[in-house]
Amino acid sequence: MRRSRFPTAAPLALLVVAADPSELASQTADLGSRVDAAVERVTTEIIDLRHRIHQNPELGNREFDTARLVADHLRALGIEVETEIAHTGVVGVIEGGRPGPVVAVRADMDALPVTEQTDFPFRSTKTGTYLGQEVGISHACGHDIHVAVQLGVASVLAGLREDLPGTVVLIFQPAEEGPPPGEEGGAEMMVAEGVLAEPAPQAIFALHSWPTFEVGEVGWTVGPAMASSDHFRITIRGRQSHGAWPHESVDPVVTAAQAVLALQTIRSRNLDPREPGVLSVGMIQGGERYNIIPETVRLEGTVRTYSPAVQDTIERRIEEILDGVTRAAGATYELEYERNNPATINDPELAALMRPTLERVLGAGRVVDDRPVMGAEDFSFFANEIPGLYFRLGVVAPGTTSGGLHTPTFRGDDTAVPVGIRAMTHLVIDYLQMTAWLPPSSAPPGP
Repeated sequence: MRRSRFPTAAPLALLVVAADPSELASQTADLGSRVDAAVERVTTEIIDLRHRIHQNPELGNREFDTARLVADHLRALGIEVETEIAHTGVVGVIEGGRPGPVVAVRADMDALPVTEQTDFPFRSTKTGTYLGQEVGISHACGHDIHVAVQLGVASVLAGLREDLPGTVVLIFQPAEEGPPPGEEGGAEMMVAEGVLAEPAPQAIFALHSWPTFEVGEVGWTVGPAMASSDHFRITIRGRQSHGAWPHESVDPVVTAAQAVLALQTIRSRNLDPREPGVLSVGMIQGGERYNIIPETVRLEGTVRTYSPAVQDTIERRIEEILDGVTRAAGATYELEYERNNPATINDPELAALMRPTLERVLGAGRVVDDRPVMGAEDFSFFANEIPGLYFRLGVVAPGTTSGGLHTPTFRGDDTAVPVGIRAMTHLVIDYLQMTAWLPPSSAPPGP
């Protein structure tokens, strides 16, 4: 049943409960030991599910079998389930036996049009159609691990339900890599369809497989974690002619080359050097024959930053540069500028509250202060509504290697799954035990 379109819940201010420290420590230790024992019990089953998901990857908005597997697993645990949210999304709600706040956890389910080249016995050999072409499909970004970890979290928390002080919303999201052209999807659509309402979480957690960290490590950032993602398309129009008579043309190839070089001055001359920002032209297309100067050239690229003000500056300067370069050449241009994912910002207060949990569970030396990256993540749509915390899960077994994210040789080890389950389950339980939330009318201003 599709979830109704409720208005998005307003963010609430975070307060630490003034609980007796010894009582809180006793409760944490008791539930903590039960979590660790439960993780050991469920690990074999969850890794088997990870293999099934990995062998049967599905592209964005087409995660039908994955969604069915998720819903079946949650229902078997006695968890309330809603399906078909943002096409194929699944939400499970675990209501604890004790009163408390509401917290959400998110896992993304979609795969990529990448042909897998790993030595896994459970590697994907699946193919499908993407942008009209037959392609290999694989979990080259580790989303199979994300889903498996969250299924493990569900299994553990379902067994602790009676002692759980609050409610946990498990969000299984489609199309994090973006929906197919012409379709809506992903986190933005889930938010629009009311996934953060009834029950309304006051915070949300997520993790991502990371091939530069070993199993047992996590990468940690406070504030910016992932960049915004903008997509621009440029068409430069000139006048076609024979390549032997260039004086009769208005050459869009030369004009495009000048535009590409000029666009790079935005980073070097228009932005504060202390403000991160990237502008990359990834596609140049034009011409049909080597000795014909074409009429049009098309450019496409991306802009990444952590600041809406920097986005504004870059978009404005792209327009100004294209106007100047094309007028000087006698050409014209068209610009489409699309803002996709906002930046993913880890809430500083939430990060400070929860870091001791991961240091206790994994070891202080295993929580690695990491830099924000210019990759993008639509978890930002959730974290723009309520405080969010997004960390990087090490997935490389010692002595092995992995290709980068979105590559054929990306390789996430099975042993990362129980680590992820332990880390996320302890975060959820500690959050529920340590925090209380007041309505905006009685809460102090947020940060």
